[in-house]
Parts: sequence; C-alpha cells; structure tokens
Amino acid sequence: MDLTEMNEKTILSDEVFEEIFSQEDEIYKARLLLSAQEVAERFHVKGKFDQMVKAYKRVDRETKQKKKQQQTAGMNNYTDFDGPYENMYCGSWIAGETGIYAQNMATVEQIACYHPILPIERLKNLKTGEEQIKLAFKRNGRWEEIIIPKTMITSASKIVALSGRGVAVTSENAKLLVRYLSDVENRNTGKIAVQYSSSKLGWIKKEFLPYDTEITFDGDTRFRQLFESIGEHGNRAKWYEHVKELRKTGRMETKLMLAASFASVLIHQIGALPFFVDLWGETEGGKTVTLMLAASVWANPAESAYIGDFKTTDVALEAKANMLNHLPMILDDTSKKNRRIEENFEGVVYDLCSGKGKTRSNRDIGINAENHWNNCILTNGERPLTSYVNQGGAINRILEIECGEKVYADPQLTADTLKQNYGFAGKDFVEVIKAMGADAVREIQKDFQQQLFDDEKMQKQSISLSIILTADKIATDTLFKDGQYISIDEAKKVLIDRNELSDNERCYRYILDKIAMNGTRFDADTACEKWGIIEHGYVFFYNQAFDELCKSGGFSKRSFLSWGVKKKVVETDSRGNPTKQKKIDGKNNRCVCLKLDDGISVDDNGFISVDESVQEELPFQ
Repeated sequence: MDLTEMNEKTILSDEVFEEIFSQEDEIYKARLLLSAQEVAERFHVKGKFDQMVKAYKRVDRETKQKKKQQQTAGMNNYTDFDGPYENMYCGSWIAGETGIYAQNMATVEQIACYHPILPIERLKNLKTGEEQIKLAFKRNGRWEEIIIPKTMITSASKIVALSGRGVAVTSENAKLLVRYLSDVENRNTGKIAVQYSSSKLGWIKKEFLPYDTEITFDGDTRFRQLFESIGEHGNRAKWYEHVKELRKTGRMETKLMLAASFASVLIHQIGALPFFVDLWGETEGGKTVTLMLAASVWANPAESAYIGDFKTTDVALEAKANMLNHLPMILDDTSKKNRRIEENFEGVVYDLCSGKGKTRSNRDIGINAENHWNNCILTNGERPLTSYVNQGGAINRILEIECGEKVYADPQLTADTLKQNYGFAGKDFVEVIKAMGADAVREIQKDFQQQLFDDEKMQKQSISLSIILTADKIATDTLFKDGQYISIDEAKKVLIDRNELSDNERCYRYILDKIAMNGTRFDADTACEKWGIIEHGYVFFYNQAFDELCKSGGFSKRSFLSWGVKKKVVETDSRGNPTKQKKIDGKNNRCVCLKLDDGISVDDNGFISVDESVQEELPFQ
C-alpha cells in the first residue's frame, strides 16, 4: 500500500482499512495507522478517517471474541454416539457417529478414528496390579467390546495392533487416537469404573472365579472360548439324577474320575502339588465319556469346549494350566501328541506337576511374571500314561486306573445328557467348601492320608489319592447323598509299590532281562558283538556295553552303580570303585561286575535260563 499516491477518497476506502487491520504485528499496525491518519489530515478528512477506524476496531474485537468462544466451546465437547454407553467429556475432540476429529487453532480437522470408540472400564488385576482397559467401538452399525492391556493404548507403535481386532487405526492416525483415548479416560474418572479382575480362575483369597461376579476375568483371549464354556446350563435335577444312576453301578472308573474333578479345587486349600489321573484301556471302553462326565462338573463337556488335547505346545499347555489355575485341566487321548511334546513328554509331565512355569524374559529385557497353578490334570488313552515316561519321579506324579469294558450301559445317552446339562455340581461344591473352611477340609484329608499310609507305597501318590478321597467324601455327603463312597481298599489298588517305582530297581530288572534275551553276546564261540562274559553267577560287562544298555533304557549309570554297591549286587575293587579288572580273551578290561539274580542260571551249553520268579521278587528285597 503506497500512501503517497492516496487522495481524499482512496484514503477512506475499505482496502486501506483491511490492509491495516490484517497486520499481525501490532507495532507495525500502529505505525501504519498513524501514517494513514497523517494523509487523511492533509486532505482534511481526518474526522471521517477516525470514525472508520472506530468501526473497524469494533468489528475486529467482535470477530476475535466470537472465535475465542468457538474455541472454548470446542474444548468442552461431549461424545455423541448412538448406543448403550453414556456420553463422555472429550475436551477439544469432536466425537460423533462419523468418527473422532481434532481441531487445531486454524480450525483444520484431523481424524483420530473413522468410527465411534471410547474406553468404558478399567480392569485392575488383583495379583499383579497391572491394568487392562475395556474399549467399546462401533463398526458396521454394531458395538463390540474388547479387553486389552493398558499399555497398548498408551503407545502409538502398539495401538496399531488393534487393527487386527477391527479398530480403524493405522500408523498415520495412531498418535491422535492415543491422545483421544487418554483424554477421555483421564477426563471421565467418575464414569469409567475400576473393576478388579484376574487372569486366573479358581480361588482368589476367599472368592472363587468365575462364580463370584465381583471379579472379572481378564485372561488371554486365546482362552476366551474355554472360559465361556464354564458355567451352568440346562437342568440341574437331570444332571444329578443321571450321575447318581451312574454311581450306583459301582464302577471305579466313573467314581474316581468324578472325584478327581472335584478334588482339583482342594489342592490349593490343602497345599499340595498338582498330579495326573489317567484312565487307560482299549477303545470303545468309555474313556472319552468318562472325561466328559468329569468336565460336566464345571463346564460344557462337548468337543472343542472345555476338554483339550496334547496336540499343542508345552508353552500353550503351561499357559492353559496357569489360566485354569485350580480348575481341572482335562486332556483327551495321550496318543495324539505334538511332535515336540512327544520328544519331551516326560519333561511336560514334570513341568505340569511342578505347578510352576519356566522363567522367561521379554523383549524389553525384563522377566515375565511366572505362571503358577494347583490343579489336577485328567487324561485318557489306550496305553497307560506311565508307558510314555521312564523316570520314577514322573511316574510318582501319576495315578492310573484301567478302564474296563462297557462302563456305560448306554454311552450315547450319557454323552447327550451331559452335553445338555452341566456346570451345576462345581458351583455347588465350591459353596460347600467355602462353608466348611480350609481347616475342615485338611482334617478330612489328613485322616485319609493316615489310612493310606504304607511303607511299601509311594507317599506322593498317597497324598494325591487322599485328596481325591476327601473330595469324594464331601461330594457324596453334601451333593449326591447316596452313600456311594470310594472304599479305601479300592483306592489302594491305584497306588504303585515303592520297589516298582524305583529307577534303580527297574534298571536292574531291565539289565537282567537284557542278559536273558542276549545270551550269545556272552558266548565266546558265537560271532557277534560281545557285551562281556558270565562267570560264577556274575556278569562282567564291558564299560561301553554297560553305558549303552543304561542309555537305551533311559537310566543313569552313575545312580545305578551307587545303588548297586549299597544293595551288594555290584562288586567293587579294593578301592571301592564300582568296576573291576577282568581278563577277557587274554586282555585285561575294566568291567562292571553285576551279580546275577538267583533265578538266572547258565547251563552246560552256555545258554542262559530265567526262572519265572525273577520277575516277581529280587533276592535282596
């Protein structure tokens, strides 16, 4: 604007005043205004010019005030969604059915989400203190709710993962969506309730999830279907009536697996470790229906509901055990195993019975919270579970019962009845245990443990069985009221003798069997790989041959030799070493000298014979 070319008309034009009042620099604006006033005075129109200045100042003031009011109104918005959720204060955000928008000072719209979304509940884990958030969002006219870790909505890099759950979020709008959700959560603390939660089922102090509704389940989404299968369905009277009829048959398979299912929630109360109960036998015997009966105590026994299998990974089994916590984990058909589990099945048994998961680090170079559980694992298969494991420690954690023929007169009727009516007995049993108290439960268990005590039986198995008998007594007295108890004599048949379980005892029997089956390997006249020689009731093994025998049987050579010296079935040298010098084929060899059982002898022709009693009783027992 060139003021030197102005006249008395152009100095009063709108272009001059618009130019002056459009300046953002207030100092420059003032100087420009003074210069224009001087021009107006020179042309004797200063009075008119001042009037125009007053008018423009008033308009400028009103415009700024209106803009400020609009901005203030924008800072006090509420969500405007159609649906069941209460509108929430969202500050400067515009939140409606068309999406979530942010307005900056220049009134340029930025989109945070293309559809309605808002936090509706905070979940605080009772054990870890960690928080999760429940989000509600609307897509295609339908509202959905999801529960996610709180950390997922506080990071733009993590929130994009919600796209896989149906939320319209990308790397472009992630930061805005994080800001919007944070604003809504923090500005509506009175409307967004804090709900205490747990990722684990079972006992939480004196409460029991899922029956106590004050506690919400916030566990892994992988197990949502499993969680939803737990609960009451159908007719309570029909389930009890049918199960009482089954109990009247007196079949041990039915009564023991049913009691084991109840017993799972007592393990924590008593302070014991988890254990397996395995039902094995030929196909069509009723094993699967029996597992369905055990599952129906708590949940839907139908396929792909509560009952699982071994066709998974050891990590997934650990996570599932952690989630079930005190409820029984039921796995169908031990023959159907994942290859990785089959290669380390013994380790899986140990891990599940330890009640504690492995310590693992996370991507933040920290340590994840360890998994813990105290429950009973119910399985079935055509072969005993112990046939898949070799070590006595694993066998000691398994109670086995053989499934006979025709356990059920009409297995289809039983299966259909259980699928239509389930979940009542578990809730009833928990209420009974709450009323009794843990001390009363422990007293009953201790009494059964004393009745089962036997020096010849394994005590860990006796403890597990005593918990099952405790559950059977409580359920029989309070739920079924039919007097169909599992007798102590019946129960003792499940226990394994101590000598049967000893790794070293089994190693000795294994080696004796191998000797009896491989006589030519000790015969100098036969052309084959030799293991050693037999003389005067002793076997002298080459060290390498003995190593390979122990390894093939899954036994510890060092442990066996130590045991054998104590039992006087392994000879030592003058220094007490469990090997001796022996000349074989004219060469001195360092050999393991093993005493033959009295039932094994060598005839005049060099053949080994085995008396039938060798499998029944060893000479040192």
